[in-house]
Amino acid sequence: MQDNEKVKKQERADRVRQRLSQLYPNPPIPLDHTDEFTLLIAVLLSAQCTDKKVNEVTPELFAAAGTPQAMVELGQEEILRLIRPIGLSTNKSKSIYKLSQLLLERHQGEVPKTFAELEALPGVGHKTASVVMAQAFGVPAFPVDTHIHRLAQRWGLSSGKNVVDTERDLKKLFPESSWNDLHLQIIYYGREHCTARSCDGTKCGLCVELYPNRKKPVVWNKP
Repeated sequence: MQDNEKVKKQERADRVRQRLSQLYPNPPIPLDHTDEFTLLIAVLLSAQCTDKKVNEVTPELFAAAGTPQAMVELGQEEILRLIRPIGLSTNKSKSIYKLSQLLLERHQGEVPKTFAELEALPGVGHKTASVVMAQAFGVPAFPVDTHIHRLAQRWGLSSGKNVVDTERDLKKLFPESSWNDLHLQIIYYGREHCTARSCDGTKCGLCVELYPNRKKPVVWNKP
């Protein structure tokens, strides 16, 4: 990549951060939770499911079992019954039950505070671990979901070959101190302004600002 291309990309990234900070100065976590454990469970449930649907299901689940001990006592079948409206509910109920057991056995019932320990738990991948590390423990992380993967390509910030590359590219462009808010800000913008259907890279405010002469739709690589 030529030096002038790098400068342009950094300028776009700086403009994105500036605009999103204005739009969403204090972005809330979209998943309802009360502590590290309920956040972990909510994020696990959100895989291939909307946050809205997760928030409809978790109040009853957390009222019945808001701790690892209570979740184990609740049992896998009852967990499944309570989360059945969620996609992949059978697999997720197994993961939640086994995860809760391991928290009791290995971590004294506490959610671990390292990526390695989190990713060793059933049903917890890098993205889920990143959300928990960022939002529960304040550790800089840049979880990449579908919205972020899509917008990073539309804004020319990443080639979008895969979510691993997208995360790496975004971490290089944005200061570490901004990561935890910025990943939420991009998600909100992707939901409200630059959706998969309403914008093709030529319509929303930021796409037009970053690429005023762009005429052709951006075909993005899905994760």
